[in-house]
Amino acid sequence: MKPVLEKNSSTKSYRYKSQRGLSENLVREISRKKEEPDWMLERRLAALEQFEAMPVPLWGADLSQIKWEEIYYYLRPVDLPYKSWKEVPDSVRRVFTEIGVPEAEKEFLAGVTAQFDSEKIYGSLKKSLAKQGVVFLSMDEGLKQYPEIVKQYFGKIVPSGDNKLAALNTAVWSGGSFVYVPAGIQVDLPLQAYFRINAENAGQFERTLIVAEEGARVHYVEGCSAPAYSSASLHAAVVEVIVKEQAKVRYTTVQNWYKTVYNLVTKRATVAKDATMEWVDCNLGSKVTMKYPSCILQGERAHGEMLSMAVAGKDQHQDTGAKMIHLAPWTTSRIISKSISQQGGRASYRGQVKISPAALGSRSKVMCDALIMDPLSRSDTYPNNQSLTGDSQIEHEAFVSRVGEEQLLYLRSRGLSEEEAQTLIIRGFLEPIVAELPLEYAVELNRLVKMGMEGSVG
Repeated sequence: MKPVLEKNSSTKSYRYKSQRGLSENLVREISRKKEEPDWMLERRLAALEQFEAMPVPLWGADLSQIKWEEIYYYLRPVDLPYKSWKEVPDSVRRVFTEIGVPEAEKEFLAGVTAQFDSEKIYGSLKKSLAKQGVVFLSMDEGLKQYPEIVKQYFGKIVPSGDNKLAALNTAVWSGGSFVYVPAGIQVDLPLQAYFRINAENAGQFERTLIVAEEGARVHYVEGCSAPAYSSASLHAAVVEVIVKEQAKVRYTTVQNWYKTVYNLVTKRATVAKDATMEWVDCNLGSKVTMKYPSCILQGERAHGEMLSMAVAGKDQHQDTGAKMIHLAPWTTSRIISKSISQQGGRASYRGQVKISPAALGSRSKVMCDALIMDPLSRSDTYPNNQSLTGDSQIEHEAFVSRVGEEQLLYLRSRGLSEEEAQTLIIRGFLEPIVAELPLEYAVELNRLVKMGMEGSVG
């Protein structure tokens, strides 16, 4: 998959396009069109009330410019997902072909889904995995085919009242992924989902639920993009991951939204005894990103990990981080955050580590590295580290640096151009994150970073 930026190449035809703005009638219409059970409609309506009652967050990035009443909250490009790639309309298929989805499916992936605005348009899963009981569907399909599993976990980790954007997602969610991996099954190749906002003033509110039973392993990868528009769009996803005993889940995100998108996402996982949850998060695009993937370490020796990178350019604020909540003895966590700010951009690390009184012998390490490219740019660190037991350890390191003239001069004296020298320094800075990506993502990410950094020396 190649999450590149393109100029608007959208198709203007939709099976259904809501009126602008949010209302109870719209929420009921979404649920009716999806033929949902009554309990889901009730949750949507309750969440709508919570959204309307809750204030817009003031503690992070500036969200005052979001025009909630101007957004299209539901756009349906197709009636049902296509089962064959050849069935997808040319205008839509061309968009995904340009970013490499079909090739990625053939060469690198165990399964792939593609979502266009509010709905999944295409999906596949290797037959060998399906025979083992692995499920990889859109969330809408998961609700219909596995209603008891969805009802058991939906909103349990991220309740609708958690924050205003979680309430909004619960009210109008559409699409997203439902992944279920039975006990003892290891999915050796990644499962990929690709999300695209393709309409102006559109909102995308996918809901993702991943359940890894005891001893299971899975790597889920998502890519995100949007074409160039002058007015803002909104992406407010919710992700819930359940990692059972001795299971391991890795969740990798490479986002490259256009710079008019507000990316406001809630991601959270519960991690059982001897289980591992890994978040790998790469944020290059958007006007504003507020995202803090979290691990609730519930079982003994549970481990949570966050590898994060953010690149903030002109008129961008990347407010990212992680939360690690230690509830059980001998739990461990690690957060590595890398950020680059250039051309007046702002990158912020906002994180929390909390070790509860019951989490005896627990350890956590936080490393925040920021690279500031010019005097106009800004980097901030907002750590909140709490240990409520004397038998624990928290380490926090933070480094802020600039690409100095001495570094550039030294590399140029070895025959590199100024641009090549800068690229080499940046690649070295980001290497701990890039090394954890699948090969095709690592190559593409390096290319995207290089494109984003052009002209930033100074």
